[in-house]
Amino acid sequence: MNRSIQRRDFLKTSVVSTIAFPGILKARGANDRLNLAIVGTGGRGAGNLADVSSENIVALCDVNDNNLESAARKHPGAAKYTDFRKIYDKASAIDAVVVSCSEHTHAFATLPALQLKKHVYCEKPLAYNIWETRQVMEAAKTAGVATQMGTQIHAGSNYRRVVELIQAGAIGDVTTARVWVGRAWGRQSAEDAKKNGDIVSIQERPTEAQEPPANLDWDLWIGPAPWRPFHSTYFPGPKWYRWWDFGGGTMSDLGSHWNDLPFWALDLDAPTAVSATGPAPHPELAPASMSATFEFPARGKRGPVVMSWHQGAEKPPEWTDKKIPQWDSGVLFIGSKGMLLTDYGKHLLLPEMQFADYKRPEKSIPDSIGHHAEWLKACKTGSPTTCPFSYSGLLTESNHLGNVAYRLGKRIEWDSKNLKCTNAPEAEPLIRRKYREGWSLS
Repeated sequence: MNRSIQRRDFLKTSVVSTIAFPGILKARGANDRLNLAIVGTGGRGAGNLADVSSENIVALCDVNDNNLESAARKHPGAAKYTDFRKIYDKASAIDAVVVSCSEHTHAFATLPALQLKKHVYCEKPLAYNIWETRQVMEAAKTAGVATQMGTQIHAGSNYRRVVELIQAGAIGDVTTARVWVGRAWGRQSAEDAKKNGDIVSIQERPTEAQEPPANLDWDLWIGPAPWRPFHSTYFPGPKWYRWWDFGGGTMSDLGSHWNDLPFWALDLDAPTAVSATGPAPHPELAPASMSATFEFPARGKRGPVVMSWHQGAEKPPEWTDKKIPQWDSGVLFIGSKGMLLTDYGKHLLLPEMQFADYKRPEKSIPDSIGHHAEWLKACKTGSPTTCPFSYSGLLTESNHLGNVAYRLGKRIEWDSKNLKCTNAPEAEPLIRRKYREGWSLS
């Protein structure tokens, strides 16, 4: 790939996401405060709230009263809600929404906001499954509002320098990207759970019910998912990540951060085929360890790309054969002239001796003002964000496809336009699921 990003090209590409922002907010001064509703105030929600607290926090929502009261002490003027659906009954008082509830309710909190033309910041992954993700993407396109998915590392300078190197052709034409993460949250033995620092070893769905904490509205937490009696195996987070009923395991969680870099650097969109390997799929639980391979067609000036994902005990062959430093997590780009190894904070051109005198390209991607700050500025002025739903939705869909291929135990051929596995009609329930009575996105 012998092209480099010029600042004017970067801005030209980014500004597409700003078209048709609501005029009343687009005209807002950069220093004016937004009226924000916060859905999910504990865990990541508390972190997101802290990062947007320069604005006017008018509504707080959480199914956990402890989280809600903690946030309310810092924002005593905000209205308090347990059910996020009720926030939208007073939508005229809200400019934008920050969604940080559990993965399986992301779309249910996000879609109404978009339909009301409210700006949205949503934690990763964008939605629980592929169909929900596409609904959110299409609603965002129609609304023309400022959107950002919570892939905070995207704002870091290291990722930007890596993208510049790859797109300047530092390692030639890139045909392969390897991604691996050391996290092993999922179905595993008690011995492996202890070794991997897991929160708890779980093998099957609990058969006994426990009394929910008095501060928790368990029925609302379950939301659209199949009903499950309360059990501490599911709650609090991040325990629920590994249960298929509520999340997509490590693949959809950390894949949002680590696969983001190949997506950005190589201009990826939708794979045409995905395969996966690992332990026998379990009907209830995501795996601790697995691998997936994504086949992307040629696009623009680059040729086809194969991206592989490895989690837990699984590692790419270059790592296993000790051809690269043994980093616990990383991304390896393999090109016609060399390799580039990176993680969140550092990167290496390999072989190092070969690149000892390499002159890096001039900095062409502007430094971020901050992941949340980008979104807040976009809400007020119509400036671009770097992880709008038009981009992060495709990343989310791809990650979900890794889980679909793993759960089916076969290579799937993907028709992105029609959301179909053309060789696997049995994938349909994994692409779109039926909701519990009382919940609907239609």
